Amino acid sequence: MKILLVNYRYFFSGGPERYYFNIKEVLECHGHEVIPFSVQSVRNEPNDYEEYFLHAIDDNVYFAQSNKKDPRILFKSFTRMFYSFEAKRKFKKLLRDTRPDIVYAIQFHNKISPSILDAAKEMGVPVVHRISDFQYICPNALFYNERKGLCEDCLKGKSWHCVKYKCVLDSTVYSAIKLAARKFHDAMDVTDKVDAFVVPSSFTLGKLREYGIPSTKLHHIPTFFNLQDGTAPDVEYQPFMLFVGRIEKAKGLMTLAQAFVDSGYHLKVIGFSNDGYDEKVKAFLQGKRHHVEFLGRKSFDEIVPYLRSCLCTVVPSEWYDNFPNVILESFAYKKAVIATHVGSLPELVRDGETGLTFRYADAQDLRRQVDYLFQQVDEAREMGEKAFHEVVSKYSPEVHERRLMALFRQVTS
Repeated sequence: MKILLVNYRYFFSGGPERYYFNIKEVLECHGHEVIPFSVQSVRNEPNDYEEYFLHAIDDNVYFAQSNKKDPRILFKSFTRMFYSFEAKRKFKKLLRDTRPDIVYAIQFHNKISPSILDAAKEMGVPVVHRISDFQYICPNALFYNERKGLCEDCLKGKSWHCVKYKCVLDSTVYSAIKLAARKFHDAMDVTDKVDAFVVPSSFTLGKLREYGIPSTKLHHIPTFFNLQDGTAPDVEYQPFMLFVGRIEKAKGLMTLAQAFVDSGYHLKVIGFSNDGYDEKVKAFLQGKRHHVEFLGRKSFDEIVPYLRSCLCTVVPSEWYDNFPNVILESFAYKKAVIATHVGSLPELVRDGETGLTFRYADAQDLRRQVDYLFQQVDEAREMGEKAFHEVVSKYSPEVHERRLMALFRQVTS
């Protein structure tokens, strides 16, 4: 099958990009032809289709890093949030020149726009969209804002609260623009132009159904981890826990830091911050007794030695994290996970089996789970073994590819 794979970044940046390149590799290994469509960038991986890619607005990874004082950048950024005729034109040319059987879109909101859906429909090519967040429902895509924490107001018909609480970049203006873009996409009936949705978690699928997307279009296909040679890795269980991910409030870093203060336990933090939140966490820890070490941003190959040697990993998310890769990565290295009991996380981390869960934003409850695993290392090992079995049996590339291709054949038929 010839598959056109869409994502607005063609370089490694976060979870969606890791999935993008992993599924590209898996599909190609199974004999399928994969054609990329993205945005031009000096960071892009080498490819033969760069001429079809959209021109970059600027070359920053995140909008928060852009030069918001440049009116040309602002205008182009905002038009891409609504509708891009450049994207439609270039995408249509790529469709015409390559004649794919199907479009598999990962992320297109904000930097490409839903205009590509119109191009696909005009060319008679079906579209499957993999859901990475809540873009269709919530203007900041997270069901979370700095003032309220978890928030489902947009799902409950109170979308104007996005402006009230300045959900996007803590700005009334940006929040209003993103809300207007979402309303515009609703008027366009964007979800009607997608033939099927791949949803990693049943929790997220439930929210999309509640939003109004027909159940017949929603397909629960969890993501996967590629074990490469398929063999069990050599691991050890040293006395430290590990956090891997962006350092921001929604990821629960402050709750995590509070849990480790005055504990005597060691925590290593791998990740980066887009908004300087890491400095807030470090300021909180300053002058207190702790063994929290910030290791900065690292590639996955650099993270692997820490996954091999940690006691377990911690995912203290305070937003509805949609099937985070770090959990499967932890399982693949026989490590239990301590996670917040919220959203999709309990689907992955079964309490007492593949890890432990704790109450939302409750540093004391998190501390109790940390205490338990540091004191029960053998149990941490047993949970890690069960977690590894989960990866092999439920979250393998073969299982994912088989289910994904069954959906593609259903849609193209």
